[in-house]
Amino acid sequence: MKELFDRLFGKDRHDIAIEGLFLQGKAMVGKESATVIGTCEHAAIDAALALKISGAILNAVREGPRPILFIADTQGQALTRHDELLGLNGYFAHIARAVDLARRSGHRLITLINGEAVSGGFLAFGMLADKICALPGSEVRVMDLRAMSRVTKIELATLEQLAKESPVFAPGVENFWRMGAIHEIWSDKDSWPERLGMAFASLADERASIGFERGGRMLASPIAQCVANT
Repeated sequence: MKELFDRLFGKDRHDIAIEGLFLQGKAMVGKESATVIGTCEHAAIDAALALKISGAILNAVREGPRPILFIADTQGQALTRHDELLGLNGYFAHIARAVDLARRSGHRLITLINGEAVSGGFLAFGMLADKICALPGSEVRVMDLRAMSRVTKIELATLEQLAKESPVFAPGVENFWRMGAIHEIWSDKDSWPERLGMAFASLADERASIGFERGGRMLASPIAQCVANT
């Protein structure tokens, strides 16, 4: 992970501790100090890890409105009976409320996908940021098409055809980019500190409009405009 942090912030410009599958610390983004919170090694987010994430966000709010960078690498929620009995959905809701509090308290929020961003672990954590950027080789999905087929009882071949026609049905970084859910896909040739600084400098909730421009979500923006003009 140190190589990733060096690439993102520059050498000697970060102080980030890794505790198992959880990471937190501070780093310099340009001339600003940012709080870094995240997961690593394709973490399955259980109740204990969810509390660490939400606790770190609340601590950041107490420290004042500096930028927050979420680094998301998660295979989704922990699929255990133990965590379900604990009410894992409530723990995820707690993360979401903490993120909302951070935004309303003046924090700028960026998510950087490094590795995997899957299902509830991503939805309750990284996907709530103001802007989402994906590093090369990242994988993003809410549900695998095979799992979707089992749940919906729709033939896999039918879902695969729908995925070709509409990004709403399809996993993958490019499809989430088309829908506007991911703002930027970075490449290895990019200067990551420069891109990160530019991301924090230009934050706006424009997912519906860019999803329309990219041909991935054709109704969200027009309907929102219709409601706003009513």
